[in-house]
Amino acid sequence: MAQQSSIEWTEATWNPVTGCSKISPGCKHCYAERMALRLQAMGSPRYRNGFKVTLQEDLVELPLSWKSPKLIFVNSMSDLFHKNIPADFIVKVFQTMKEAHWHSFQLLTKRSERLATLAPYLPWPKNVWMGVSVESQDYVERIHDLKKVPAAVRFLSIEPLIAPITRLPLRGIDWVIVGGESGPGAREMKPEWVRHIRRRCREMNVRFFFKQWGGVNKKAAGRLLNGRTYDEMPLPKVRQCVEELPLPEVAVL
Repeated sequence: MAQQSSIEWTEATWNPVTGCSKISPGCKHCYAERMALRLQAMGSPRYRNGFKVTLQEDLVELPLSWKSPKLIFVNSMSDLFHKNIPADFIVKVFQTMKEAHWHSFQLLTKRSERLATLAPYLPWPKNVWMGVSVESQDYVERIHDLKKVPAAVRFLSIEPLIAPITRLPLRGIDWVIVGGESGPGAREMKPEWVRHIRRRCREMNVRFFFKQWGGVNKKAAGRLLNGRTYDEMPLPKVRQCVEELPLPEVAVL
């Protein structure tokens, strides 16, 4: 469940939860769902429930055993802010990240409303990076929820970019990742959509990372934009943290 990652913008993955459900058009060809069903067919006990949300309780403290500092993508096979994940379990995951201070943790969600609701009840140490996925102009509202969160790095994963985003509010955002959809049924991403976002990042002094063009054969398509790669990484910032509060008696859903 914890392994070196081939994802260009991270080093390792940690999955204290597996499984998810589709919430917006960006989920249509979910790579995690394909992988989970493949692993279920292979008899993997972690994926006995296929792509149904499953808590992997025994993995919550796993990063504490990794002694070398790593950049870790949390829940590459799920969404930590899914409605079926109890709030107290999310708190446990955050406590582990706080204790494992020598690592940096990257979290990504499409469920920004729940993120904003739970943020006051979570510790936000400087090693936690928080992002939201935005696949088209229709979902930029997730960015406004992200801006309420006092993470040291706030970032956007604009992958898969399936439509132009002409109005991208980047004030208070530190990092933008852009990528096209890959695999079976991949939808086209037009170069002018990417270039517009890159220009917007330059205007706002936001780090820009171009992950891939995508397509059915993403290796062949490559990741060159304007004849070069863009591998910019963010610099963590000191932000005013909300006071960490105890969860109410009835867990926030």
